[in-house]
Amino acid sequence: MILFPAIDLKDGQCVRLKLGDMDQATVFNDDPAAQAKAFEDQGFKWLHVVDLNGAFAGESVNGAAVDAILASTKNPVQLGGGIRTLEHIEAWLEKGISRVILGTVAVRDPDLVKEACKKFPGKVAVGIDAKGGYVAVEGWAETSELTAVNLAKQFEDAGVSAIIYTDIDRDGILKGLNIPSTLELAKAVSIPVIASGGLASIDDIHRLLEPDCAILEGAISGRALYDGRLDPKEAMDLIRASRS
Repeated sequence: MILFPAIDLKDGQCVRLKLGDMDQATVFNDDPAAQAKAFEDQGFKWLHVVDLNGAFAGESVNGAAVDAILASTKNPVQLGGGIRTLEHIEAWLEKGISRVILGTVAVRDPDLVKEACKKFPGKVAVGIDAKGGYVAVEGWAETSELTAVNLAKQFEDAGVSAIIYTDIDRDGILKGLNIPSTLELAKAVSIPVIASGGLASIDDIHRLLEPDCAILEGAISGRALYDGRLDPKEAMDLIRASRS
């Protein structure tokens, strides 16, 4: 189980949103590169980064902050937010991003996702953000008529390296992960699934380490790490102990 610490970028700063609302942003660090290094020093092995402005704009907005993050950490970085073309994908991979996350374009142009998977094997993940069970796009501003499971099944044999499943109704409000919906998705496809949205405390880590969650690749933690509800050392020690 991989625990991915999250850096959400808005106007060059590390923030956390409530329920995906850009007007409900709390700034936790105005130096994203320093935050990335801090997470590495705490023992995390991956980093999850989202360009929030980019998700709304449909193109990279916080590129300078992402470049600084890449320069500050040796950890692999997965990046989402505003990545909508093959050119965007290639540019970020050339800069050193380990995995790009495609969200809106997975709904709007699934063929582009499949083409990207062929061109960049192992480097493309799909971000499925659901509100009330239906997939949201354009920075969560619009809800589609697709369910999370139906969207995921479109990419079953495409070579997608992972699906990041976010329950928007829980994101940033520390209600706990939506394990039932996440497991439902993970059982419906063979693609590895990462849980996101609402991770609140060490109780969520214990839950993720129970046998039924062994099919998940991991989970993403944001606000709980920033406000101290989840102790990084305790979480990482628990995960390491589960492997022995």
